[in-house]
Amino acid sequence: MRRIDWRLEWQRLRQVRLTELSLEEGGSWPWLLRVLFCVLVTLFVAFGAQWYLAAPVAQAVDEARAQVETLKSQYATRAFQAANLPLLEQRMQELDVRMGTLLSMLPTDSEVPALLDDISDAARRQQLDIDFIRLASPESHPFYITQPLEIQVRGDYHRLAAFISHVAELPRIVTLHDFTLVPTTGEANDALVLSLQAETYRYEPGQAEGASSKAVAP
Repeated sequence: MRRIDWRLEWQRLRQVRLTELSLEEGGSWPWLLRVLFCVLVTLFVAFGAQWYLAAPVAQAVDEARAQVETLKSQYATRAFQAANLPLLEQRMQELDVRMGTLLSMLPTDSEVPALLDDISDAARRQQLDIDFIRLASPESHPFYITQPLEIQVRGDYHRLAAFISHVAELPRIVTLHDFTLVPTTGEANDALVLSLQAETYRYEPGQAEGASSKAVAP
């Protein structure tokens, strides 16, 4: 095996002009230049293989890792739900009971006239003069119907206050809005005119189901 003269090869490498190099004459290049060229070609091929072959695999690995993290998060959420299922069922039962209690406080269509009678009786017990207690046009909402009641009564301040308190304490849910209190005209006593709008509510299961179906419709 021929021994390489490193000093000679180094001198030959220093004398090389890159502009005069030709691949067809690669066999006559200095030994160090050939080694350097082979190293560069090897690195280029390795980089190309890495980019062409390994990059898609690395991307697939990253996607798989992200999917694993997502599955872990879903598993943790479902495990928590499963561990707390008895408590959630108990709370659902409590909500059902509360919902039933609230629904029982809402008048049905047939009970609205009785509610008007209760309000009229409350006014009479306080010895108020009733100008009118009448139904207004109902307003539909996704899960319930609002039934406004227009009320106007006359009497002194304390009796009017007692009337409002009694209406608010009725077993059916009634809310009071838009109060107007003005003195009567042409009367010598201290009577006042109270105008207000009361609202009661009716639950409509059919409307609730229709709203739910619209919400889930594509």
